[in-house]
Amino acid sequence: IFDFIKGAFSTWLHLALWPDFGHAWFITQFKTLRLRPAPACALRPVAEMTMWFTVLAGLVVLSLSYVKAFCPHLQADCVYIVRSLGLGLRLLKYRRRKPIYSVLDCFLDAVKRHPAKTFLHFEGREYSYEDVDRQSNKVGRALQAEARLKEGDTVALFLPNEPCFVWTWLGLAKLGCPAALLNFNIRSKSLLHCFSCCGAKVLITCTEQQDAVEEILPTLREQGISVYLLSDKCGVQGINPLSDRISKASDEPLPRDLRANIHIRSTALYIYTSGTTGLPKAAVVTHERVWAASFLQAASGVTSEDVFYINLPLYHSAGFLIGLCGSIERGNTVILRRKFSASQFWDDCRKHNVTVMQYIGETLRYLCNMPKKENEKNHKVRIAIGNGLRTDVWTEFLNRFGDIKIRELYAATEGNIGFINYTSKIGAVGRVNFVHRFLFPYTLIKFDIEKEEPVRNSQGLCIEAATGETGLLVGKITHRSPFVGYAGNKQQTEKKRLSDVLEKGDLYFNTGDLLRFDKDNFVYFQDRVGDTFRWKGENVATSEVADILTMAHCILEANVYGVKVDGHEGRIGMAAVTLKEGQDFDCSDTYSYVVKYLPAYARPRFIRVQPCLEMTGTFKMKKVKLVEEGFNPSLITDPLYFLDLEKKKYVLLTEDIYKAITLKEIKL
Repeated sequence: IFDFIKGAFSTWLHLALWPDFGHAWFITQFKTLRLRPAPACALRPVAEMTMWFTVLAGLVVLSLSYVKAFCPHLQADCVYIVRSLGLGLRLLKYRRRKPIYSVLDCFLDAVKRHPAKTFLHFEGREYSYEDVDRQSNKVGRALQAEARLKEGDTVALFLPNEPCFVWTWLGLAKLGCPAALLNFNIRSKSLLHCFSCCGAKVLITCTEQQDAVEEILPTLREQGISVYLLSDKCGVQGINPLSDRISKASDEPLPRDLRANIHIRSTALYIYTSGTTGLPKAAVVTHERVWAASFLQAASGVTSEDVFYINLPLYHSAGFLIGLCGSIERGNTVILRRKFSASQFWDDCRKHNVTVMQYIGETLRYLCNMPKKENEKNHKVRIAIGNGLRTDVWTEFLNRFGDIKIRELYAATEGNIGFINYTSKIGAVGRVNFVHRFLFPYTLIKFDIEKEEPVRNSQGLCIEAATGETGLLVGKITHRSPFVGYAGNKQQTEKKRLSDVLEKGDLYFNTGDLLRFDKDNFVYFQDRVGDTFRWKGENVATSEVADILTMAHCILEANVYGVKVDGHEGRIGMAAVTLKEGQDFDCSDTYSYVVKYLPAYARPRFIRVQPCLEMTGTFKMKKVKLVEEGFNPSLITDPLYFLDLEKKKYVLLTEDIYKAITLKEIKL
């Protein structure tokens, strides 16, 4: 044993200090053993055994050095595969378990294990696992009594990032009621549409969102939707205050019988995602999908001892599924913020000893744009989980804030395929490994960007993209990787299904995203296709924006698209419009409609007035050329306008304004 260790150390030392000489030294040792004449002394067997142990140890070390050189990510691959297989076996066990074991049951087990442990920390107040459990019992009982809720009834949550969001959802889960998580930025038509999607007959909101609810209250009442306000009182007829009823309700556990018929593929949530229809689509999230998303923390190496920082909206799958549900699965502590703040981010992390953070690409860019400080690396954050991180921001973030493991991922709320970059390779969104591809088949297919459709061969089958070539990501729909679709929108569900991909009769999920696999099996996100673009971390549906623009008195038609701005992630909103006969572009009127009916991230910052809009043969508006031309007034002869927030109207886009935008003197 001693000789083996000595030989291993000798070989490693020679290889580490003098690589070329080290290999020669080892070969010399091996030849000496083979060619050395037999000594006459009686100690020959011992001497040879010593030499053989040295050579054997050297071979082991030498083999490992070659493996590391030619397979640098083998260790990370093995760790991830083993970890993923373990999580997969857990999910398989949960699929077969009766009655269902959901994330709610995982939370209740955590309450039993460590009732006094802090679960939520929000604005100076701490809530233990037991505190949240008891409060969710009170909410569940109050809603059961007031709204007469029963298993299977869908309830819409129109709430900001607050603890009440968490225990209201848990209370509904204890009643067996799916929750529809509404984006608190949406208004009017979009907000009403959300109810028709999921069939919710109850809306729970708070005083912050009351004005938005009052705008559509007459329609809600016509549709028989009950509205409950998390407040002690409300003077508006049709809005029922709920806080007093909650405070008087019992905090005793709710009977499990209330959710006796729920199974692993029952609907747990509706999470809304913008798409080509222009209105939010309600992605159906089953209990199985909740588990799969919550495992991403475990797959990233997060433990029960970590402190997880959530500043992303809880109506997003990232904040809710990966953040909140992932923390429940791990049993750790959550630091919850209403919204992201670049100026307070690191102070929060230091104050609360945060070890794991979430991000979208924009948030890390905001952090990098903050003035430099001496104590920037003075924190305990070790893992960052998120998506949309640009390569330059990634590098700068690590240089400024220290050795943080970036776990960049790719996934879609409704999708059946996803990736995670478990090696921290800068720029990649994941890595292809054979186990993942075997269990959840996927491929990249060639895609015609101009026609916005897959390229097919003479047999009508799709053509797989070559290594290094950008292609459309599609995931095979199987029992193991299903695609449930969108509630109340069969047309959009079918639109996401792609048949006859690699063989006749097969069925794949169309992600609508263009990716690339390199020769080292890393995955890179390239672009989005279709009518949706992304800005400020939100999906913007072009047809919804176009509908609002055409409400302006002067606009006849609108073609909305996203354009790139140097130094910013995603694409900012722009619209090419035609004017009604005899009308000039009304800067103030258009501004008023845009601001009134669209959230800030969806408002088109640039307007291009054209004599007519270019159409395809099937009367679809052409966007590719418009996107390529951008918003440079020196290159475009059409009148261009810019949404000026200070002047509260659209103003003519001049060379000076364009220059100020490119120099980041004007905040977008």
